[in-house]
Amino acid sequence: MKIRQILNFLTLATGAVAVTFTSLWIGKQAYYWLPPQGAAESHLIDDLFSFLVTLGALIFLGVTATLLYSITFHRARPTDFSDGPHIEGNITLEVVWTAIPIMLVLWIAGYSYQVYEQMGIQGPSHQIHLHNPMKMESVAVVEDKDPAAIVEDVEHIDVSAKQWAWVFHYPEKNVTSTELHLPQDSRVRLNLHSEDVLHGFYIPAFRLKQDIIPGHDLDFEFTPIRPGAYDLTDSQYSGTYFATMRAKVIVESPSQYQQWLSKAASQELTPAPNQAASEYAQKLENGINSGWKTVKPATPPLVNFSG
Repeated sequence: MKIRQILNFLTLATGAVAVTFTSLWIGKQAYYWLPPQGAAESHLIDDLFSFLVTLGALIFLGVTATLLYSITFHRARPTDFSDGPHIEGNITLEVVWTAIPIMLVLWIAGYSYQVYEQMGIQGPSHQIHLHNPMKMESVAVVEDKDPAAIVEDVEHIDVSAKQWAWVFHYPEKNVTSTELHLPQDSRVRLNLHSEDVLHGFYIPAFRLKQDIIPGHDLDFEFTPIRPGAYDLTDSQYSGTYFATMRAKVIVESPSQYQQWLSKAASQELTPAPNQAASEYAQKLENGINSGWKTVKPATPPLVNFSG
């Protein structure tokens, strides 16, 4: 009997260790399921996602291992058709399996809220124009720079969202563009503004999503760290042509960024190509009746650079 108990204990201990290490390994793999980290703040979301995957894997594998253990070591013999023991209830067990999920949910909620606070995400309650510096020291990803200097050296860009176009204005050179250019390893502060309805500023590679509330400007900061071209999309349903409301985000070295600004500043303002406006015009020309009312797209913006 003692040998059987020892074997059961060793099986449980081995299974618990295997489930724990497998869950941790799966959580580490979750980092590779997401796009490359394009902003310094990306690791906050990735760490949270990895934590949730690890926790989910631990619960799934734990339940599965328990079922396999029960089937393997505690199944009835083929000739045993008797009923199992009658159990009225177990207060201790019920308290445990109620308390553990509650604590896990509170842990996840607290961790998630902390991440949103560190990233400076502003919800509907933030109804004022407010500079919202992020409360994270990881902004000092630029190793060669002093963190205090980074906070002071901020690139300001005005972002206007409307049905259905993104318009970016660079006050430094008075440049307007439908393509968002950002200097690598430099702090960027966006002043987000909506001209009509609720829009969502969302760059998946940066793990950044900020709702833009009509009539209330929002300041939003981040630090791009990886050069390349990324996609900006509207995360909120803003009307018929909202799927066309996309823009390119170009992260480049500070010198290339300044060259682009100077080049764009030398160009005349011209109407930017706009897919929503083009599709709407074709619909009118061809007399197509979609059967539902459609908001007329805003006039294509005048820009120095349209991408």
